[in-house]
Amino acid sequence: MRISLLLLPASLCALVLLLLLLAPASEGCGPGRGYGKRRPPKKLIPLAYKQFSPNVAEKTLGASGRPEGKITRNSERFKELTPNYNTDIIFKDEEDTGADRLMTQRCKDKLNSLAISVMNMWPGVKLRVTEGWDEDGHHSEDSLHYEGRAVDITTSDRDRNKYAMLARLAVEAGFDWVYYESKAHIHCSVKSEHSVAAKTGGCFPGESEVTTEGGGTKLMRDLLPGDRVLASSTADGHPALLYSPVVSFLDRQPNTTKTFYIIGTEAGVNVTLTAAHLIFATDCDGGLSEKEGQESSRAGRLRTVFASEVRPGQCVFTSTGSGNSRFSVVTFVEEQKSSGLYAPLTQHGSIVVNGVLASCYAAVDSHHLSHWALAPLRLFYKLIGPLQAQNNGLHWYPWILQRLGQVLLDSAHFHPWGIEQ
Repeated sequence: MRISLLLLPASLCALVLLLLLLAPASEGCGPGRGYGKRRPPKKLIPLAYKQFSPNVAEKTLGASGRPEGKITRNSERFKELTPNYNTDIIFKDEEDTGADRLMTQRCKDKLNSLAISVMNMWPGVKLRVTEGWDEDGHHSEDSLHYEGRAVDITTSDRDRNKYAMLARLAVEAGFDWVYYESKAHIHCSVKSEHSVAAKTGGCFPGESEVTTEGGGTKLMRDLLPGDRVLASSTADGHPALLYSPVVSFLDRQPNTTKTFYIIGTEAGVNVTLTAAHLIFATDCDGGLSEKEGQESSRAGRLRTVFASEVRPGQCVFTSTGSGNSRFSVVTFVEEQKSSGLYAPLTQHGSIVVNGVLASCYAAVDSHHLSHWALAPLRLFYKLIGPLQAQNNGLHWYPWILQRLGQVLLDSAHFHPWGIEQ
């Protein structure tokens, strides 16, 4: 007997959708071709001497971020530092004050992860920290060592032939910036605790505007499921703009204040979104002003990138009304704190916010993969219609997807600052 999805209880509907989502992944786990095979181990390429990863300056947004000021034992921020008593790590501690053991929690987590990798790579060898938190002024004025956000490391056997691979292991352990600084050590640093807490996730602030069907505008905080907003039916090439219904919110937190990225354009429109949110961008050469439907010989195919990876000189797709849609050069990228977190999901998976085309998705680097994974949810709401009264917080469906993604996907597909709010 066939049972309509509409007649099932809500909890059972959720279970059915989850099973549909898991079906493609589970096929590779049962009998048949490929059964029992493991994914081949990732090939690790050692860093070259004087190489740093990522390939940007340490104190920039794409790496460990700006310094926030020295921490002393008498300062209020000293409580931000935590001692690391991991017995699998050797601390040089030449000052005999325990300073090298003090670090931020993020630095501690990455260091502990690296210690495991070192023992796995070289049995009998431990990770060694030669410099941690600095309270004696031994580094440059704005060094992250003064904030417990940086460590200098070697291996316990001090075999310099291992240091290039040690640097690569540090990158894999999740340090936000790794530098093969000298023949004698590797330098590693992390973002501040405030920065990480503020920038992860994927949303727009409440004061952002969307264009509604009929040519009007609406603030993001006032947007409701069922509203039809300007979006795109294609995710690459030259977008085909249309009005797409909002089916739900993937996240909705009206009372939260976060740090957002402002991406400014030559078209005079600026979009504001969190670091891990996906936005459509392309490489371009100079100002582009082709009207919708015309091809640009100077713009590549649109792709989605994390907002934190957008750089001045790249192009985004803008629509400022009256058919004036074009590729516009990014002129600046800045940060600001704003209130509210809103992540609307449209039927087409994209949305024009403040005149700039963006994806509805975040955290994972592929718009197409995210759009496929959210297909059951979009189908569900297409069948039952939008729910006008939606609870605040992260929607249960993307919450499950995030957990599944951490198991099924390589970590390289996720935003480097994590996927948690």
